[in-house]
Amino acid sequence: MKKIVSLGVVFLAGLSAMVSLSSCEASTYEIALITDVGNIDDKSFNEGSWNGVKNYAEANNISYAYYRPTEDSKAARVTKIGDAVAKGAKVIVCPGYLFEEAIYDVQDTYPDVSFLLLDGEPHNADYTTYKTSKNVHNILYREEQAGYFAGYAAVQEGFTKLGFLGGMSVPAVVRYGYGYVQGAEAAALEMGLLPGAVTMKYNYAGTFGPSDDIRTKMDGWYTDGTEVVFSCGGGIYLSVTAAAAAASKKVIGVDVDQHAESPTIITSAMKGLTSSVEDALVNFYGNGMKWPTLFAGKTATLGAAENGVGLATAEGSWKLDNYTVAEYEVLFDDVAAGTILVSNNILTPPVTTLVTVNYAA
Repeated sequence: MKKIVSLGVVFLAGLSAMVSLSSCEASTYEIALITDVGNIDDKSFNEGSWNGVKNYAEANNISYAYYRPTEDSKAARVTKIGDAVAKGAKVIVCPGYLFEEAIYDVQDTYPDVSFLLLDGEPHNADYTTYKTSKNVHNILYREEQAGYFAGYAAVQEGFTKLGFLGGMSVPAVVRYGYGYVQGAEAAALEMGLLPGAVTMKYNYAGTFGPSDDIRTKMDGWYTDGTEVVFSCGGGIYLSVTAAAAAASKKVIGVDVDQHAESPTIITSAMKGLTSSVEDALVNFYGNGMKWPTLFAGKTATLGAAENGVGLATAEGSWKLDNYTVAEYEVLFDDVAAGTILVSNNILTPPVTTLVTVNYAA
């Protein structure tokens, strides 16, 4: 990412006074994280969020733990939230839109516990009622901007046969994907490419984990000429990178810097998961272990302007030869300033005239 910095720390006083047992010694755990689908070491959303918890807790000697639901269901998430409360949690981090209904149900059941919901806002089962109580703070991200950066970089690098494979067709993933299309179109226009000079295969895997079906599909895409695939869905990168390695092709990672997971990954479209969790906890503890007014019952949306999204540019993370980090930083600044606007509409695909997109690939 261009600049990983604080996303707006409001309260700092009193942090040095916060002392608790270390996690290895504690019988109770003050900060808790409930995992989304997948493991804590998923090299994606769970791990990025967990690192924020771990960094803050260890820096301030506060006990912390994570809890993994036994299955992918609201009931299992509610159960683990209850377990965390029973073990002394004062603030619970819930990474992912799948927690929206669970938080809706429990936020008033545990009024003395605070919740940090990432990538969602609490609502009931049929989406007719949204409610965020004062003990809840939500963080959303402008994934469309991160996707835009990735699509623009891919075309500027010289790739003309692109792919996008999302995990599931949920709002955050669709924003990534439609941003990717918009970025590719913008780069093609700037480079003066002819209509159809850039093609893109676009689809969703229907899962956030690796599978033989994904590997087979990716083998087919790469064999058919696809040069780089934006792998957008947690653990699906394992199948995508395996296919890319076999075909000597490339991958763009997602959510966190995934370059260490495969030499095929040329950059990653990231959310500032770790930094935004850390900053939220700074504000929580700095305000006497409750959300400050600017956080309580409110939703923050973090994009380039807040350094909340961007591409991985650290040494070893950026493996593009023709498109430079300096050029990317100019683009980043233009998006951050609002000079370039990226649509977050997920109801209809972006209109393109230069990039031909096959949404049924």
